Amino acid sequence: MSLSGVTNSALSGMQAQVTRLSATANNIANVDSSNYSRLSTQFSTTPDGGVRADLSQSQQPGADGEGVDIGQEMLELTEASLFFKANAAVFETGADLWQLLATIKRD
Repeated sequence: MSLSGVTNSALSGMQAQVTRLSATANNIANVDSSNYSRLSTQFSTTPDGGVRADLSQSQQPGADGEGVDIGQEMLELTEASLFFKANAAVFETGADLWQLLATIKRD
């Protein structure tokens, strides 16, 4: 994987986590809606080495028909935040390496 491939992969990872955060925010906003069907996020790899996030709605409202489980949603928020930060660190490292390579080539 090239350096640009690494940064593109990290960028797609960040975008996938934004999709996940959006679904989680929607679930939390509907925590008191008993007929709400929870959104979940499924991740898959792309041919270029990135990641893609797809949303789906559960077939039945909440766990045991009780709506959204706020504990599960808080876990989703925490995981998405950590994964986003990890991808951001990879992206920044890749950008720094590009800058270093450009400096070496220029000198």
